[in-house]
Amino acid sequence: MKILLDVYGGDHSPDEFLLGAKAALEDNKAVSLVLTGNETEISTKLNEIGADLSRIEIVHAPDVVTNEESPTDAIRTKKDSSMVRGLELLNTRDDICGMITAGSTGAALTGATLKLGRLPNVRRAALAPILPTVKGGRFCLIDGGANAESTPEFLAQFAIMGTSYMQAIYGIENPRVALISNGTEDKKGNTLVQESFKLLKQMPINFVGNMEATTALYGDYDVLVCDGFVGNVFLKALEGSRKSLLELMKTAFMSTPRAKLGALLVKPALKKMQKTLGMDELGAAAFLGCKKLIAKAHGNSKQKQIRAAILQVEQMAQANLVEKMAERIADLTK
Repeated sequence: MKILLDVYGGDHSPDEFLLGAKAALEDNKAVSLVLTGNETEISTKLNEIGADLSRIEIVHAPDVVTNEESPTDAIRTKKDSSMVRGLELLNTRDDICGMITAGSTGAALTGATLKLGRLPNVRRAALAPILPTVKGGRFCLIDGGANAESTPEFLAQFAIMGTSYMQAIYGIENPRVALISNGTEDKKGNTLVQESFKLLKQMPINFVGNMEATTALYGDYDVLVCDGFVGNVFLKALEGSRKSLLELMKTAFMSTPRAKLGALLVKPALKKMQKTLGMDELGAAAFLGCKKLIAKAHGNSKQKQIRAAILQVEQMAQANLVEKMAERIADLTK
């Protein structure tokens, strides 16, 4: 199974990306990789780290799409960039099942829409990051930032795609779907939320109603539905809160000799907590609704995250996620 990795565009590319690629190849012998980027640099570094070159194909793409560029302009003009070349290969080659990029989110989403296209009847594709719960579980947030402006019909399809994702990848037979709002009551929310609530109640899914963001990590839901503006703010607030909490704990534990002693005593418990809420093994945010698999890794991804993203795409391909999602959407629109 061939998976394409855009080796450039992230904060720690190409070194960490190639280490992650090597780790994924070692973990899953059924996977082979197509790497896009500077061929000379990639080849040199792969030799240095001792990667299995027999399962790696390198496609030379010396240019890089940056975050400062207009997404549409970058996709149209930077034909030799690692991202655009990767999208074109994914679109034209049947032997490549999916792609991972950590480059510009706007460019990746624009490129996926323009180069790959959406599944039949899909109104908008959506980002679907997987996030941890305090109980050690996982939930899907959809939309995580692809569509700042949405309609109730978009959110209804997001709910179907998120449900299909959690069923196919995590084996959850009847995922609990909730709508992010400013209260749990049926009448809460702005016009979009209220109209979406009415529509979701009629859908063939396990819709459990509105939920407040304060309970997102409790593990009571499997799919959280929202528009991309709310979803992106939610993600960034969660990430910022996590970092701030860890920094506050570090400062507190280093403040006095007694606190340092206490830190040693609770270190195993803290490591367990950090692992439970960690995101290193959760992979990338799948861009659901496209005709082929594409996953958007975080811009600051390192070896562990890239490895997880590659294995995640392989799992999605094995589960025939795109085909199953297309069937669910087709059934809904009959």
